Amino acid sequence: MHLKNSKVIVIKIGSSLLVDKSKKIRKKWLSSFAEDIKKLKSQNKKIIIVSSGAIALGCKKMGYNKINLKLDKSQAIASIGQIELMNLFSNFFSKLRLNISQILLTLDDTEERRRSINAKRTFENLFRLDYIPIVNENDTIATTEIKYGDNDRLASRVAQITNADTLILLSDVEGLFTKNPKKFKDAKLIKRVDNLSKDIQNINIKGRTEFGSGGMNTKIEAAKICNLAGCDMIIANGLHMNPLKKIQKEGNCTLFASKITKLHARKKWIISSISPKGELIIDEGAKKALEKGKSLLAAGIKKVSGKFNKGDHIKILDYKRKEFARGLSSFSSEEINKIMGYHSNEIQKILGYISKSEVVHKDDMVEI
Repeated sequence: MHLKNSKVIVIKIGSSLLVDKSKKIRKKWLSSFAEDIKKLKSQNKKIIIVSSGAIALGCKKMGYNKINLKLDKSQAIASIGQIELMNLFSNFFSKLRLNISQILLTLDDTEERRRSINAKRTFENLFRLDYIPIVNENDTIATTEIKYGDNDRLASRVAQITNADTLILLSDVEGLFTKNPKKFKDAKLIKRVDNLSKDIQNINIKGRTEFGSGGMNTKIEAAKICNLAGCDMIIANGLHMNPLKKIQKEGNCTLFASKITKLHARKKWIISSISPKGELIIDEGAKKALEKGKSLLAAGIKKVSGKFNKGDHIKILDYKRKEFARGLSSFSSEEINKIMGYHSNEIQKILGYISKSEVVHKDDMVEI
């Protein structure tokens, strides 16, 4: 089905998929899920898993009921559950020689630009090391009530910052229905959504279990984020064995198709910045390189104006001081002042470190 052309896939797992109603770990399901991941990896897919379940597993270990937990105790239980969650994945994934790592994020980590850039680089480095990042919301330090369903939005933000092609929300329902399928027998599955209209937004199937909360509304909110990021989103029933294989084979799910490409979405975001933090004036050679689709290197920079940090929006002016492009700087203005005019292989010697050789990467730049 749809996953064939997807290179980066984010998969969100709900707590109810890991722990059943009798508070038992769904071991057979986890084993089948690991098999699906192994299959996708063999097709050179880059996989990120966003998993709920820390509080659910913490409650299971401590014998608590999640529904009645207050914030402070939820945070403590989440801390206990994080270990249980990662051990669970490690036990099943290691059998198939799948390497996993843990990334704990809050919504702030994906909203604040500099932090999201750092997170993106961490994901990219884990991909290079052939590790599967398993992401969980950092419930242990949350300052507001821990609302189940936040991981739907968190997963969409992860998809956004990693430039994912597809986000899959595995839930306990087949997808988006015209009515609540648990209450109405005539409810029909909506297999494809091309336009997030008001009618779709008003379909709010709320549900809450002891181990999970949040309804279809949080998933629609996630779809909005994905749509703007040029990322498709799928809602599917993850309770089945080999859920990802089932999606590909039967297509019994809801696909929210994005109308814009990832590159267009990113460049639209860059160009829409109201107040760039600074300016770089480049020489004629650098301008010609940029016109050919190359990245901006330090050697082609003649002058830096303004004070800005790594990840900030900046203007790029040609040698006639005419705005030529906009982009996201990989270095601060202070760093660029030190390295401008020098070749990339000299950056480490000048600064004492190097994170990137490009001052503005071609994917982070838009010609005006």
